[in-house]
Amino acid sequence: MSLLTLVIPVYKNEGSIQDLLKAVTGLNSKLEGALEVVFVVDGSPDQCFELLRNALPSQSFVSKLILLSKNFGSFMAIRTGLQYGSGSRFAVMAADLQEPPELVEAMDRILRTEPIDVVVGAGEGRDDPLLSRMASRLFWGFYRRYVVPEIPPGGIDMFGCNLAFRDTLLTLEERHSSLIAQIFWLGFRRKCITYTRIQREHGKSAWTFRKKVNYLMDSVFSFTDLPIRLLTRVGSIGAGSAALLGIVVAFAKLNGMIQVPGYAMIMLTVTFLGCANLMGLGIVGSYAWRTYENTKKRPLAIPMRVESYEGAQ
Repeated sequence: MSLLTLVIPVYKNEGSIQDLLKAVTGLNSKLEGALEVVFVVDGSPDQCFELLRNALPSQSFVSKLILLSKNFGSFMAIRTGLQYGSGSRFAVMAADLQEPPELVEAMDRILRTEPIDVVVGAGEGRDDPLLSRMASRLFWGFYRRYVVPEIPPGGIDMFGCNLAFRDTLLTLEERHSSLIAQIFWLGFRRKCITYTRIQREHGKSAWTFRKKVNYLMDSVFSFTDLPIRLLTRVGSIGAGSAALLGIVVAFAKLNGMIQVPGYAMIMLTVTFLGCANLMGLGIVGSYAWRTYENTKKRPLAIPMRVESYEGAQ
């Protein structure tokens, strides 16, 4: 039987475990049992692993439960789930159920019936608080402009792919990178479907502002030369401004307009150039640090426990 492997990263989702299992059971029925679910507990500090370990043996679907040794991040958890999946098609869904499970069924149907290698789910609307919607719009707007122009305006939170795309994706063993950007960088035959993001019912999202900023920085440094271009432009503008300032000062000096050396101008100039130098060092250091991290060849995630369940009849 041709299986669909559904990868679900789990982190601080103990409140939604029961609803998640019900949703997956319904999806398994619609797929007539051709479903394998890989739960990857990403070092969650709550009882997610214990709840899943107790519940999965009695579930009707085939499943695997993986516990990572610490919190490596949702994208590393997704990669781990893709590695351990044994299906011929793959899909990813969040454990908080903010993306409708029906979207997984739609992705699977497209992968089975159309000449498509990867399907991405784009959030057409969001049933989230106003502040969250504004932050998301700003984040994805910047992402589209400077990282991946092809990404949908609402960003993507789910994707599905065939075996060939999965195998190629797993060859990109980059630390501090962007899984979403990798999906678009690989190319292949791609299709986008839209959905409305549902408001979270249980718990609080771990996708904090700090994590969004770090993820955006990883995406920028991994897939664009934007910081280097900005640094070059700042240096060029600074050099041009300094040249103009030098001409003005020389003209004023020759005409006796400057009686006392300009302490304030000297301090502002020194401060500006010092900050520009520090910014340049920081940008170069960020690229060098990421290169150094990738040369260590450490595993991207460490599965501490892997358990399999055949599904109750």
